[in-house]
Amino acid sequence: MLASRNAKGPTTWLVAVSGGADSMALLHALSIVAPTHRIQLFAHGVDHGLREEAAAELDLAEDAARSMGVPFARTGLKIAKGSNLQARARTERYRALRAAAGEVGATQIATAHHATDRAETVLMRLVRGSGARGLGVLPPEDGDLVRPLIRASKADVMAHATRHKIAFASDPSNTDTRFLRVRVRTELMPMLRTLNPQIEEHLCALADELGAEAWGPRLPFGRHALTELAALSLRRSPGAKLSLPGGLVVTYDRAQAEGVNSRRKS
Repeated sequence: MLASRNAKGPTTWLVAVSGGADSMALLHALSIVAPTHRIQLFAHGVDHGLREEAAAELDLAEDAARSMGVPFARTGLKIAKGSNLQARARTERYRALRAAAGEVGATQIATAHHATDRAETVLMRLVRGSGARGLGVLPPEDGDLVRPLIRASKADVMAHATRHKIAFASDPSNTDTRFLRVRVRTELMPMLRTLNPQIEEHLCALADELGAEAWGPRLPFGRHALTELAALSLRRSPGAKLSLPGGLVVTYDRAQAEGVNSRRKS
């Protein structure tokens, strides 16, 4: 469990930051709760060498990280275009992140995957013919990887970015229908939502159930991006609360199966 890692002392996390909305929201929210949870943060960006805009996007991420008091570094890669581009880029990105984590002594690498990513990945696996065991994807914690936003939807993450006026960049590849994920996101998921508005939650529950044998029971996190992260700090304190910028107060009640609730200051 994530919260238990700091029982013996401080720990260090490397936060993967691209300049996009998800990772910028993750970095911002983690910078809020990290001191409470005794986590030292380092931010790291990876430029795959595929887009000229990537350098400027990482400049944006660096400015944001330094404004939050989080050290930032980056790795430049040269990945040749061709078949399986996304898979090759992902492999090299994690290789670079793990090398960077080793340099700063980070035991965990935090990525900004959220519930919407997870639901899309389940569908992608199904389309590609995966069996049941292959559908237990993107758990909250997987070896040296942690995904603090994995119970938050994309809408939750964007609400956090909007509330706190977080600047972010948009990657045009996210709308390129040559990639299967983009087609799942823009074609398949909208259609499935017309059949069942809770399809995202059901797909994530399926991933929980099918992955539980490999990585343990599902964590009792809520859906909101801020409460996801607050849970990391508050799990051990029944009734505790955390005040965040913008007047939001997050509370955690261990007795509640949902895990966390949020409310505005009265």
